[in-house]
Amino acid sequence: MQNKAGANMKIFSLMAAGLGIAVTAGSVLRAAEPLAAQARATMEKATVFMQSIATEGGYLWRYSTDLQERAGENQATATQIWVQPPGTPSMGMAFLRAYEATNDGRYLEAAKAAADALAVGQLASGGWDYLVDFDPAQSVRWYRRSDVGQLAAADAAKRRNISTFDDDNTQSALRLLLAVADVSKGSRESRDVRIREARDYGLTKLLAAQRPNGGWPQRWEGVAVDPKKYPVKPAGIPAAWSRTHQKENYNGYYTLNDNTHRDCVMTLLEAAKRLGKPEYRAAALRGGDFLIAAQLPEPQPGWAQQYNPQMEPAWARAFEPPSVCSNEGGGAMRLLIDLYLETGEKKFLAPLPRAIAWYRRSEIAPGTWARMYELGTNQPIYGDRDGKYYYRVEELSPERQTGYSWKGSYGVPAVIAFYDEVVRAGRESILAKRKAETAPTEKQRASRAKALEPRVRAAIAGLDPQGRWIASGKGGDAIRMETFAANLRTLCEYVEAVK
Repeated sequence: MQNKAGANMKIFSLMAAGLGIAVTAGSVLRAAEPLAAQARATMEKATVFMQSIATEGGYLWRYSTDLQERAGENQATATQIWVQPPGTPSMGMAFLRAYEATNDGRYLEAAKAAADALAVGQLASGGWDYLVDFDPAQSVRWYRRSDVGQLAAADAAKRRNISTFDDDNTQSALRLLLAVADVSKGSRESRDVRIREARDYGLTKLLAAQRPNGGWPQRWEGVAVDPKKYPVKPAGIPAAWSRTHQKENYNGYYTLNDNTHRDCVMTLLEAAKRLGKPEYRAAALRGGDFLIAAQLPEPQPGWAQQYNPQMEPAWARAFEPPSVCSNEGGGAMRLLIDLYLETGEKKFLAPLPRAIAWYRRSEIAPGTWARMYELGTNQPIYGDRDGKYYYRVEELSPERQTGYSWKGSYGVPAVIAFYDEVVRAGRESILAKRKAETAPTEKQRASRAKALEPRVRAAIAGLDPQGRWIASGKGGDAIRMETFAANLRTLCEYVEAVK
C-alpha cells in the first residue's frame, strides 16, 4: 500500500508536468491524502493497543512484548503506573496532541483517562511520588489527597507524602491536568470535575512550596518552611566547605538539577495563561528573580546544581559535590532569556554576559565543558559514590565513569547563539517570528509534509499487526512509551500539515 501511494505521487507529478500544470502547494497536499489516511489508521490502531495495556488509564515506561515484565525507572507491577516522563503525563499529552490533530474524541478519552489516573494518585502535599499504585493493599502506603480528613494525624504521618519536583515529575502531571481541563471547560462530568480539582489543588501547593526567594526544593512534604531559615540573599561561595560527602538530607535544597526549577517556572506560566490567574505568573517571575540571585560571584559567575538555605552550593548525592555546574547553568541562562521574552524586563538578561564570559574561559575543548568545576580553583572535578571527588574521570570507579554525564556541550553553544540572536534582532522580532510559525502558509505546510514523509512511512511500516511499535534498547525489545509518543507526534504533525 505504501509503494502504491508513492507510485501515485510520481504519476501525479508526471501527469502534471506533461499537461503543463503547475504543481502547487495545494496539489501536493491533495496528493498526500492517501498517506494521511494511512497515518490516521496507524494512530488509531496504536492507540487502541496502548489503551488495552493501561492500568487505570495510566502507563509505565516500558513493557516486555509478552507484558510479563514492566518497568518505570525501576521494575514495576501490573497495578502501578509511572509519573516521571516518559510515563503517564507524557502519554496523556501524546493522546491530547492526537485529539488536536484529528478532533477524534477517542484520543481525548485516552488523555482524560491518563489525567484521571493522576488525579486519583495525587498526594496530600499536592504533587506526586514517582509512581502510583492502585493495589488496595499497597496504596495505603501513601497519604493521598483523598485521604485528607479521613485519617488520624498519627496514621497520616506514617504514610508517604513527598511531592517530587525532580525529573519533571509533579510539574509534568500538572501540565497534563491543565491541558485536559482546558479542553473540557464547563463539563460537570465527575471525572472532569475531579481533574479540575486536582489541578487547582496541585497548583495551590506548588505556590506554597515556593521559598521566599523564589526557589523550590527538590522534594516537599507539604509543610511550610520558617522564612527565617531561608533568607533572601544573593548566592555566595562559602569560606570553607567539606570536600567529602556529609550525607545531609538535600531534599529541601534549592534545586536546578534536571531542570527542576525551570519546570516549576514554565508550569506556572502555562497555568497563568490557561487560567488567567496573575498569582501564577507572579510566582513564575519570582522564580526568575531566584535565578538572578543564584548566580555565583566572580570569578565563577555560573550556577550550582543545588544550594543550601544560605544560598551556598551544597552536596546532593555522593557523586554531586558543591560546584559550578555547566549543564545546569546552561538551563538557567535559557530560562532567563525566555523570561525576558515573556516580560520584556532586561533584568533577566543582565546575568548572561558575565556567565557567557565564564563559559568561554572554562572550555576544556572547543564547545565542550566539564559538567562540574571546583569552587575557587575552577578546575574540572568528577564525583564518585565513595563521597569524594577527583580531578580526572579515569580516577573514578568504572561504574561512575560511564554512569553519569561528566563532559559535553550541554546545549551551551545553542544558548549563547540564542542570546546573541535575541540581542541582535530584538524581542519584538523574535516574538513576531514565533507567532508566524504558529500559522504556516500552505506552501510551508506542503514543504513540512514532504520533509516528514520518510518518518511517516517508517512509523506506518514499523507498527506490527497487534498495533505495537517494538523498540530495541537496554534490556532487549520492548514496548516503550517514548517510542509511541514520538511516532504519534510525527503522525499528528503530518496529518495537520496536509489538512
